Amino acid sequence: MGSVVLSIAGRTYRMSCEDGEEQRIEALAHYLEGKIESMRENFGEIGEQRIIVMAALAIADEATDARAKAQSVEAEFAALCAERDAARQANEALSARASEALKDATRRLAKLNGDLSRPAEPADEIL
Repeated sequence: MGSVVLSIAGRTYRMSCEDGEEQRIEALAHYLEGKIESMRENFGEIGEQRIIVMAALAIADEATDARAKAQSVEAEFAALCAERDAARQANEALSARASEALKDATRRLAKLNGDLSRPAEPADEIL
């Protein structure tokens, strides 16, 4: 089990995490600290707890927007997959029809070739 020491809003916290997650936890803490500093710059000193809550709400808002965008992209991806599958089925049907038309044309040409290869029958004489 890994651990990291973080500084958030002027306080130090020792956090446990899975091995290998230390850098990610530190990056998240750095991001949170940045939000807190941004809130302080925008609103001044309105109380540490209030600033931290506002920063947490801002991050939650970002996460909600990101989740909605991800769901929108997933829906668009599903629609594109459905369109692709429909196009693939249409292409397969068209290929099958073209193949049948080619087979039919080949049969007709073979028959015509056979008909043309036979000796001509004498024409009835006209009296």
